Amino acid sequence: MFSRRHPYLFFILLMTAMVTGSSMLMRLGTAMTKSEVQGESIGVVELYGPIMDSSQILEDIRKFRDNEKIRAIVLRVDSPGGGVGPSQEIYRALQMARKEKPVIASFGSVAASGGYYVAAATDGIMANAGTVTGSIGVILGYTNFRELAERIGLQSVVIKSGEHKDMASPVKDLSSEDRDILQALVDRMHRQFVRDVATGRDMEENTVATLADGRIYAGEEAMELGLVDRLGNFEDALSWAAEKAGIDPDKWVAVYPERERSWLWDIIDGGAQSLVNAMDRKMGFTGGYLWTPGMQQGL
Repeated sequence: MFSRRHPYLFFILLMTAMVTGSSMLMRLGTAMTKSEVQGESIGVVELYGPIMDSSQILEDIRKFRDNEKIRAIVLRVDSPGGGVGPSQEIYRALQMARKEKPVIASFGSVAASGGYYVAAATDGIMANAGTVTGSIGVILGYTNFRELAERIGLQSVVIKSGEHKDMASPVKDLSSEDRDILQALVDRMHRQFVRDVATGRDMEENTVATLADGRIYAGEEAMELGLVDRLGNFEDALSWAAEKAGIDPDKWVAVYPERERSWLWDIIDGGAQSLVNAMDRKMGFTGGYLWTPGMQQGL
């Protein structure tokens, strides 16, 4: 095996691949297949990690929405949530997409808070029995180290244009008025969350509100409560999307958004085998073998 013959080179290549990021290495676009050309494709949009920036997700959704060869979209979610604004932007984009074609959400290990928020905009949600989901709520928090700053002799100097411009500063106490303002902000965002879940899921707002105290649910319980539609894995979600799109269950293909190759990937992809062959010749190995980083192109 390559790893045994060249352990140091294997380690360097492995670490390089990890630095570039698994999403870059594993999702470099899918080659056009006969099935895709015939319009039997399902676009897969991946939402992994904290939701801090929506730009790439929005672009992926838009491309699949506007591509007539993409018959349905599956949103794969493995996220604990994130920013309110980006989550709302993705929610809106999915609402628009489902007007054009079926959109199904597939939950991985966790789809909570903002991760659940965005999925509520789809035509249906599929989770694993043990998926951690729910956490419908809004939180705002910070650490106050005023006393610590005073003990070590640090003094905060603030010049502000308004009374509340420095509310929630970590070096001043939170006044009761500031607390009321921040609580009102959180309450408003929470009402937006409940409203959007109720709209997307076609549920009564009062029903959603009773579930929206911030607690998390296992996927199985979430289905019993109406927050999830079916239990199953990613492939089950793809099959469900195919069913909704009227695609032959034996002919669909999953397509991922194209990504620009990084120069680091080109070095690995184009140069690794040449380097391995050269080392083998120098060390006296004969007989060929191929080592390339894996690339998933669809299911």
